[in-house]
Amino acid sequence: SLARPVTKEKHEETSRVVFDEVDDEKFDGKSNLKRKESGGGKSILEEMIREEERKKEKINRKDYWLHEGIVVKVMSKALEEKGYYKQKGVVRKVIGKYIGEIEMLESKHVLRVDQEELETVIPQIEKGAYDGRVLKAVEYEDICKVA
Repeated sequence: SLARPVTKEKHEETSRVVFDEVDDEKFDGKSNLKRKESGGGKSILEEMIREEERKKEKINRKDYWLHEGIVVKVMSKALEEKGYYKQKGVVRKVIGKYIGEIEMLESKHVLRVDQEELETVIPQIEKGAYDGRVLKAVEYEDICKVA
C-alpha cells in the first residue's frame, strides 16, 4: 500500500506508471543555503543530491527481481494454448536468479518460467500513510503483490 497510481486503474495495458513525490519538508529559514528556486521549488543542492541518488540507484539495479512469495502474471505466448497466458501464480522457488517455479493460483499446477515471461502484479492500493500521495522515482515494475 504505497501510493495511488496516477494513470487508469487497468494495470494490464500500462507498462509504467509515473509516481511523483510530494515534499513535506518545511524549511525553518535558519539554513545557510540561499535557496535558488528551480522548477518545483527545491534548492539547486537538493536537486544535485537527488540526481546523484538516481545515478547510484541505476548502477546498483539488478537485472533479476524474482523472489519467493510474490504474485506474478504469466505473459508467455507459448503457454497460451495450455491456458496459462495472463494467469497469476505465486513464486514458490527461484532457480538461478532468473527462473521461477510458479504455483498457478487457479489450477495449483507448478510451472518453471523465465522472469522475461513474467510480470509483477500490482496490489489493490489501500488507505494508508501514502494515500493520495504520489511517489517520484518508484517504477511501476518495482511494486508487487505479496502472496
